[in-house]
Amino acid sequence: MTDSALDNFAAAMHTLRTGVDHIYSEKELQNRLMKAAKEGRQLRIKLGMDPTAPDLHLGHAVVLRKLRQFQDLGHRAVLIIGDFTAMIGDPTGKKKTRPVLSAQQVEENAATYFAQAGKILDTSAQKLEIRRNSEWLSTMNFADALLLAQQMTVARMLERDTFSERHKAGEAIYIHEFMYPLMQGWDSVMIKADVELGGTDQTFNNLVGRDLQAGQGQEPQIVVIMPILCGTDGVQKMGKSLGNYVGIAEAPREQFGKVMSIPDSLMKQWFELCTALSPAEIATLTDGTQTHPRQAKEELALCIVRQFYGDAEAKAAADDFRRRFTEGQLPQEIATQEIDSQLVKDGHIGLLALIKAVGFAPSTSEARRLVESGAVSFGGNKISDPKIQVSISDSPILQVGKRRVCKVTVR
Repeated sequence: MTDSALDNFAAAMHTLRTGVDHIYSEKELQNRLMKAAKEGRQLRIKLGMDPTAPDLHLGHAVVLRKLRQFQDLGHRAVLIIGDFTAMIGDPTGKKKTRPVLSAQQVEENAATYFAQAGKILDTSAQKLEIRRNSEWLSTMNFADALLLAQQMTVARMLERDTFSERHKAGEAIYIHEFMYPLMQGWDSVMIKADVELGGTDQTFNNLVGRDLQAGQGQEPQIVVIMPILCGTDGVQKMGKSLGNYVGIAEAPREQFGKVMSIPDSLMKQWFELCTALSPAEIATLTDGTQTHPRQAKEELALCIVRQFYGDAEAKAAADDFRRRFTEGQLPQEIATQEIDSQLVKDGHIGLLALIKAVGFAPSTSEARRLVESGAVSFGGNKISDPKIQVSISDSPILQVGKRRVCKVTVR
């Protein structure tokens, strides 16, 4: 290689290494990249996503952003939509067997993934290949499944934290759950993956792919493991079921407000995993002696919203946030929520039922908690009585907490 080529290669490796938890192995990645450059071919970079829920969030975006970096370096992303594996469900991190999804549920969820992932990935045909693992897994017969199962021992499976903990606790582990890592690994064989990306919770599954490829005479894939993004609560892994997520498809103002709500302690990790800022810029923003935490958090929120919606929407979200929370004003544009007329009697509805009907609380008990904590205003007045019936004439404004506000009408 020329000096210029070596410099470019070093820069590429620095980019791919940044923010990574571990690479199995970095030397293999360097060699594979150099070999591909000499041969003038694209590496095939695999990312598997099971459509077990309809929405992607910033935790998914961490790995998608790394996949985009490989694309920007000239390589081909192979996005595996796990429509077959999703019907079993990845047992990773689960203390009990996951419920089996129907084919219809999986298909409905998968339909939303393409548009959301496309907010981050280069979707040109040269840079992105989308596959469904039902292409090969659904055509396997029982003999094929047994041959696949022969390539893994029970002892090896029990090395996995999820299984070993459940085994020690006397919790049931079903045979089909043992098949999940094998099926995910077989995906790598079928698409001849050069590299597989995943979070730290996917390390075992990704390494199984290496073993299966070697057993089929393929060059084993390099595994690039990304850290797990902590949720907005600052405690647990980001997840929709925990309510501590920022959705990729959420509105700009909602994204901005959620980022502004995170603990200061999260900012460094979020800057590193959710933005393209340099280490020097991040160091300045997260140093309280150089940048006020509120200013740093606003910059973080701007960076995140800008990725998905552009500069204009990010600025509008920031202006709206300042107006609402710094100046104490309502937003200029307030969404209208329609509720079913059957919920209304003589122009009135119970406040708890209203909060549930517009989607500001998932249950009556949560709605009651919000009211009793003083988080609910209706028609400009704060309400603390959960038993109150409210009039919904003249499209009154309902506000729950600082971010959720709407005008109410009857359909």
